[in-house]
Amino acid sequence: MRTIQINIPDNIELNDYDFSMMIAAKLYEDKKLSSGQAAEVAGLSKRAFIELLGRYGVSVFSDSVSDLHSDIANA
Repeated sequence: MRTIQINIPDNIELNDYDFSMMIAAKLYEDKKLSSGQAAEVAGLSKRAFIELLGRYGVSVFSDSVSDLHSDIANA
């Protein structure tokens, strides 16, 4: 895994955990990372990451109708 450095103004009141979780949640939402990969970026277990997604405005469920049909077929 690579590491990046981002400079954030001091007046932005975000702790490192919230910032990591926001980045991981967005990458998961955009389907750039799996839930397991995003959990690793956030420094959480996969279960904890999934449980916290809603706090960051991200649903664990896909919006795609084809994904829903696939999920139903595989249930």
